[in-house]
Amino acid sequence: MVYVKWGFWAVFWLVVGAFFHYTLPQHDIVRIVNTYEERQELGDWTRMFWAVPDDQSAELINRDVQFIQGVKPNGGAMVYRNEDTGWGWPPYFKFDTANLYTEANDAISTKAAPEWVSVTHYGWRNEFLSIFPNAVGIKPVSGPDATIIPWLNIIILTLLAALCWAIWVRWRRFRKARIDPVLEDVSEGFEDMGDSIAEKRGRLSRWIDSWKSK
Repeated sequence: MVYVKWGFWAVFWLVVGAFFHYTLPQHDIVRIVNTYEERQELGDWTRMFWAVPDDQSAELINRDVQFIQGVKPNGGAMVYRNEDTGWGWPPYFKFDTANLYTEANDAISTKAAPEWVSVTHYGWRNEFLSIFPNAVGIKPVSGPDATIIPWLNIIILTLLAALCWAIWVRWRRFRKARIDPVLEDVSEGFEDMGDSIAEKRGRLSRWIDSWKSK
């Protein structure tokens, strides 16, 4: 039972961690090398990793998607999609896909004369599943060693930790005041019932023994 309990909580916190890791903004320092537009097939389960389209294209299984190609300071490649989030989830309220596409094109640079930018995005990059993080902002930085402090993530995770702590404290108080006394009463009732049954069983046994002696 203990293993089941710990297994449940491990899976629960793993799901919570994955949710926040996917949803919260992340910052990459990259050099933009290209932008392009490509038609994507969205007919399988990986559609959940793409933006929700408008009502007119909700039933389409493919659509044109803008992409931004970047190179990290260590030479690793990174590709972002550029889609509006609208009023849906995650709540980035991104409506400026065209503007961001223009900014990305303006920031294109070469290896000989690099211009480094911070790309703010959410989501995951997975080559096997062909899913891409969604870029939500581009900002020039001083160089490849620039440090971006994720203040929003710190605030959100701090508030989440405070909320979990408050709920846990109140649950312990409620359990101590309301649930534990009831469980103790039930336990005492079962013990009293057991003692009563044992006592009656002892009387019956003595009565039978008395008849046997006769």
